[in-house]
Amino acid sequence: MHAVVANVNIASGEFENARKSLHENVLPRITKAPGFVRGVWTIDAGRSVGTSMVLFKTKSEAENAVQQMRSNPMPTGVTLNSAEVREVIAEA
Repeated sequence: MHAVVANVNIASGEFENARKSLHENVLPRITKAPGFVRGVWTIDAGRSVGTSMVLFKTKSEAENAVQQMRSNPMPTGVTLNSAEVREVIAEA
């Protein structure tokens, strides 16, 4: 299994718009992506920094998800800082 770990910044005043876009656009799309297993999205609201980890069955499926993430526009006020594929070596 492989994970896509992504970090974003959310501009001041855009948190509710970003949350709405996550629920209305991102989640429905990512859950239908080939190889999707599960995902977690987090926010440090005090710093307006978000981090997500989305698991995929294979490395190529995770890499395809990163390509989609980079080629689709981010919601207004959201900046993608990084997105990388990592091998999952343990779960609990």
